[in-house]
Amino acid sequence: MSGWTQWPTRQALTGQGLPKVRLVINCGMSIVGSGLLIWNVARDDSFEVWQRIALLAAVAGCGATVHAFRRVTVDRRLGPALGLLALLLAAGAALWAVGADTPAVVAWIVGAIHAMERLPLMAALPASTVAAGSFVLTVDHGPLTGPAIGAGLVLIGYSLRVDEEARGTAYLLLEQERAARSAEAQSAALAERARIAREIHDVLAHSLSAQLVHLEAARLLIERGRDQEMVLERVVAARRMARHGLAETRQALHALRGETAPVEDFLRESAATEGARFETEGEPRELAAETGLAVRRVAQEALTNVRKHAPGAPVEVRFAYQEDEVLLEIRDGGARQAPSGGPAATGAGYGLRGMRERAELLGGTLEAGPAEGGFVVRLRVPA
Repeated sequence: MSGWTQWPTRQALTGQGLPKVRLVINCGMSIVGSGLLIWNVARDDSFEVWQRIALLAAVAGCGATVHAFRRVTVDRRLGPALGLLALLLAAGAALWAVGADTPAVVAWIVGAIHAMERLPLMAALPASTVAAGSFVLTVDHGPLTGPAIGAGLVLIGYSLRVDEEARGTAYLLLEQERAARSAEAQSAALAERARIAREIHDVLAHSLSAQLVHLEAARLLIERGRDQEMVLERVVAARRMARHGLAETRQALHALRGETAPVEDFLRESAATEGARFETEGEPRELAAETGLAVRRVAQEALTNVRKHAPGAPVEVRFAYQEDEVLLEIRDGGARQAPSGGPAATGAGYGLRGMRERAELLGGTLEAGPAEGGFVVRLRVPA
């Protein structure tokens, strides 16, 4: 029952989404039809001049009534719409009564089609039938031709209704798709901002943490009155880490644009810098930018932790290409205790949590804990 009382969609009633070519064609047909109707009335010699002027005014009034009918149906006002339709049909009857047959027929045909096209079916069917019946009963047709023409008018209106409903639904779906794409683009932009912030944070956190280790060591050496050469060595190391951090920041920015160097080269260089043993397994393949960055950051954080909490301990770095993932394992053989108040006392303890969050964002896992008298960090990420 709801289908009988339901109005056509607003998109269908307003012509929203109608191609420009179709709009031009519709406008052109309306102009040509109106012109022909006006010409037919203006050249009808059976009427006096003043009568023709009155008929032209009546035709213009019918056009205004149709326009008003279309406007109130957009607002879905059934009462005014039926009133305007009745006025149009009555105008057709009046025109027929005074002998203006063509304008009367046009008024009935337009009323029949518009009623079926723009009203709820419960009102559209009887209104369209009345309008078509006025045309069929008044104009002289055969016993079969008349009903066939009347049914044809109703079917034309219903066909236009179905066509406009389909177009309106398609346009509504298109609007929804555009809104979804816009929301997706905004979400992607926010995710990209978070990604950039995370990369810059990880680079700076690693670099500054390493510098703090060396500067704290330099402070302790100065307080204990140690040799200046040892202090200078720590300061030079801190400066080296600052340069390294700047280079890493630039590398992160390049990585965000997909311009990363091979992960193996980075791991090999990092292991050599820390005096660690490096080995790789499996067939090398290109990794996604996010995966490569995750491996880099976890390696940096794990090696920094070794330097802070187990200085001098032997370190092994293993990187393996597996079937549908890559494995990074960093293992050291030293105790996880640093001298009280020493360099390892710096840092906020967020490293493991940050590494684990990074792995989970990529659908991977990170394990970290004591192993065989030392400590192991094991990263697995899909690749």
